[in-house]
Formats: sequence, C-alpha cells, structure tokens
Amino acid sequence: MVNILGISAFYHDSAACLIQDGEIIAAAQEERFTRKKHDFRFPKQAIAYCLKEGKISERELDYVAFYDKPFIKFERIVETYLAYAPRSLKSFLLALPLWLKEKLLMTDLIRKELDGYKGEIIFPEHHESHAASAFYPSPFEEAAFLTIDGVGEWATASFGVGKGHLIETMYELHFPHSLGLLYSAFTYYTGFKVNSGEYKMMGLAPYGKPKYVNLIYEHLIDLREDGSFKLNMEYFDYCAGLRMTNDKFNKLFGGKPRKPEAPMTQKEMDLASSIQVVTEEVVLRMSRQVKKLTGEKNLCLAGGVALNCVANGKILRSGIFDDLWIQPASSDAGGALGAALIVWHQYMGNKRKPATRRDGQRGSYLGPEFSNEFIESFLRSRKISHKKLAPQDMPALLAELLAQGKVIGWFQGRMEFGPRALGSRSILGDPRSPKMQSIMNLKIKFRESFRPFAPSVLSEKASEWFEIQRESPYMLLVADLKKDKQRAVTEEEKKLNGLDKLRLIRSEIPAVTHVDYSARIQTVNREDNPLFHQLISEFYKKTGCPLLINTSFNVRGEPIVCTPLDAYKCFMRTNMDYLIMGNYLLEKTGQLELKGDIDWSKEYELD
Repeated sequence: MVNILGISAFYHDSAACLIQDGEIIAAAQEERFTRKKHDFRFPKQAIAYCLKEGKISERELDYVAFYDKPFIKFERIVETYLAYAPRSLKSFLLALPLWLKEKLLMTDLIRKELDGYKGEIIFPEHHESHAASAFYPSPFEEAAFLTIDGVGEWATASFGVGKGHLIETMYELHFPHSLGLLYSAFTYYTGFKVNSGEYKMMGLAPYGKPKYVNLIYEHLIDLREDGSFKLNMEYFDYCAGLRMTNDKFNKLFGGKPRKPEAPMTQKEMDLASSIQVVTEEVVLRMSRQVKKLTGEKNLCLAGGVALNCVANGKILRSGIFDDLWIQPASSDAGGALGAALIVWHQYMGNKRKPATRRDGQRGSYLGPEFSNEFIESFLRSRKISHKKLAPQDMPALLAELLAQGKVIGWFQGRMEFGPRALGSRSILGDPRSPKMQSIMNLKIKFRESFRPFAPSVLSEKASEWFEIQRESPYMLLVADLKKDKQRAVTEEEKKLNGLDKLRLIRSEIPAVTHVDYSARIQTVNREDNPLFHQLISEFYKKTGCPLLINTSFNVRGEPIVCTPLDAYKCFMRTNMDYLIMGNYLLEKTGQLELKGDIDWSKEYELD
C-alpha cells in the first residue's frame, strides 16, 4: 500500500489529507482541532488525525506533498517588496521572520514534525495543487479546469485540461492582477475580514444595486473579452502595505473603509452588489475562453473564488459547459488534497480508477467520527442529562420537533472537509417559519441579520422546488426558487430598500429564500448520507416540505465543531433547543454549564 500525505499551511486554512493507493482516506482543516478559525499554522493535529484514520505512523508514509513551492513564493514576495521600496519596508520586515524561521526551511520543518520522516517530499505549484483537487476527484474522464484565487507563487488564475491521470496547465494570470484580491479589496473596504468575510459580502450583494460597476471598470480593472485583465495598482495597497486599499481608492468611493461592526449602510450593499456583478462577468468571460481553447464539454473549478456559489450558478446556467464539478474545499485547504493526488497520478504515473460513486470525494465526509459508545462515555463522565433514542425512532421524533419550530444541533458521522456543513455538523431548522432566519442569525449564530441560510433538500425533490436539473451535494451552486413556490411582492413592498427587505415573506420557505428568490442549495442523496436523507424524508412526510434549514454547527468567529465536547459547548452557548449526538438526545432544559477549561485533546480518541 502506498501512503501519501498532503499538507497545506502558512497562508490560511491549513489542512492535511491522506491518500492510500489513490483513495482519499481522510482530510481535515487544522482549525477544527485547534478551535482557531482559519488557522494557518502547520497542521500538526490534522496530520495526527489523518494518520490515525489510515492506521499508519509517520514512518509508514511513502511520500509527503506540500501544496506550493515556498522558494518561488518567497521570490515573488521579495521582488514585489523591492519594486515598492521603501514604502514596502514595514510590511516586509513583519513578514520576514516567519519566512526565515519556517517557510524557507519547509523540508526540515516537515521532517521534524513527522518524527524524522526520511522519505521524499514533493512540492507541486500552488495552482497545480488546486487544479488537481478539482479534476482528480471529479466524475469526468477528461475536462477543462479553471482555478481562481488570491495568489499562489505568481499565478492568480490558471486553466488547462485534465485527461485520464494527467493535468496540463495552458495559461496563467499573474500577480498582482488577481480577481480574488480585487474581491478581497472590497471585502476589506466594506468592513469585513479578508480571507473569511468574502462570503458575507456575497450574501449582502442582493440587498444593493450595482451602481458602482462602471466606476470599477473605468478605474480599477481593464477587462478583456477573453477574461484576462489588469488591475490599476494605483488604487491598491496589498503589494506594499498592510492594507488592501489606499487613499485613492477611498476617494474614488467617497470615504474611508467601513469600520468592522459599524452600522451597515446602503453604500456597502451597493458596493457588494457591484463587485459581485463584475466578478461574475470576469468568471463568465474566463469560462468562455477556456471552452474556446480547450473544447472540453465539462469544467472543474477550484481556488477561493470557486466558493462564490452565485458565480458558479451563472456558469452552469450559461450553458458554456455541459456540466461542472467544484472542489468542496476550494480554498487553500483543498491544496493538501490536490498535492497528494498529484504525487499519485502525475509523479507516480498511476491511472485514475473510475469513481464508484458520483465522484471521488465521498460526499466530503472525510473528518473524524465518534461512536455511540464514545459519546455515551463523554455524556456520563460529565453527568450531562441525555436520553438514548432507538435508531429506528430517531428520524421521526426529530422531524416532529423541527416541525414544531425547534432548532436542533445535528452531530452525526464523519465531519465535513471544507467550509460547508453538509449534514454531519449542522444546525437544523424549519424553513417554513418566517421568523426562523432572524432567530437563528441573532440568537444562535450571533451573526449579521442579512446572512442567508441554505436549504438541504432531498435530491429527488430538488427540481420540484428549485430551478436546477442536477444534484448539488456540496452546497456550491445557487438556484432560483420555482415560480409556483414564490410569493409575489406588492408595489408598496417593492419600495423597501436595503435590510428593510428582510421583513418580506417571499415564498413558502421564507427562512431559506434570499431577497432575489435564490437559495444556495445542498441536494441530499440517500447514498451519501442515509441518516440525514431519512430525517428530511420524515420531515417531508409530516409537512409536505422536502427540505430543512442547514447551517454550520458553530457560532460566529469559531470553526465548525469537531468533537462531542465542541458540540456541547456550542449548544450551551446558544439558544438551540436540542442537540442530537449519535443516538443521544439532549434537551436544553435542565442542562448544566461545563466548569473550567477542558483540554479537548483528552476527549479526542477514536479507538
């Protein structure tokens, strides 16, 4: 058996992945174990989990792959700082210690952290790792790939073709011209955190009007018909400074950036709408060019911009390609997976085996799992009040509680790899409730009121409720609600602006219907997640509604929960009504807070 460990680290979303004889055995982000959101440090605990899941030690690894080339990335950073000197000096001096201490000594660091691993260490290029993560797990024998993110070594976007077990990059766009960094500049300017707040801006966009689109095209981006572009760097500061934008950018848009947590104004909504429109246009032009030059019928996507599910939906509906497949962990976390797959296929020359399911990602359920015995032991050792349910009774009972308007923490099976909760570490609610969006945002997630929730819908019923004719198992596509499920807006209601639109009841399922009648959907297949499918089926029997609200099991500022302890802590910190872990049901009434700090690692044993 050939064991390959993939690693990504030191930018954001550090992760590890284990491949055994070409099969994805385990993958997880470091943040889930350290409880530090977007943790960028070396993924010690994610690696330990992957090795344990694969039942091997460090010394049994045959190859280790790191997701980019540190020396080339350092070359880009040095050249950029020199080009912008002396203004770049402060930023360079802040970055230099980490590079000299760890990043440039990556080989030594990996061997040290892996207990003296003596084998070969492979360093694919950053966008090559993204491309591999997109193509190799896909269901296609051959396909085009398109990767778009902030920046790797020099590349900020790339496209090419995957055929059989080989991938070939045909074209790259280089730093500082980056669609990901352009989007992040607006994320920064509208008061959200770069590399984590982009999805908030995407959710804010439908509340605004794209009034700044022409301004963006006139001053910030020179977009060509083939999707290539150049940014006007006079308006950006990310090459030299510690900010994304500068005073010239501020002047162009009429003021300084919104301070985090400051009140949201119509200006931020209009900015979000405008950059979303521009992003969609760039991605569509890129897609047309990829189709023109490759002639491929299908397209695979990865890189941080591939998490823009609105743009993904536009590509699918455009008909440029027959079908899409998007890597569920499209950000740097997925680079660990791609790097490992490159070694197996490109470096070792192994053929791709046909996927036994719809793809090779296994539903992206690649993280830790906890047995009923472990969960019971945890509950009893903490004297936590609970009730054990018979497996055959559990779905119907929970469906009844959901139909009564209860909010339930759902902790089942293997944790998801990637940023989306897909029915293993989820918070569930009734989408028919007009109050549920505000209840879950403000009393459970503790986040901005405008943030939309996603529906998890039975795959066999999805086309009856949404304008989509394919499955969307990874919650990476946006689709419009069917007309017969919508509620028409009155002329008076059309006059509402901004967040006032939140008050409107737009459909039979208002809690998951965005202001533009769209939804970011997850289709739930019985094969991928039989228990989650059974729960939604029971809810459908009781209510006639074949979907549930599904949001990630965490609160604002924290990663998705990993262990039973994480889940219980989150449950107790929020206004969730029930928590189900395995077959054990916890009701909020009568629960006691855990006392003192507890080392999670003592809880984490899979044996």
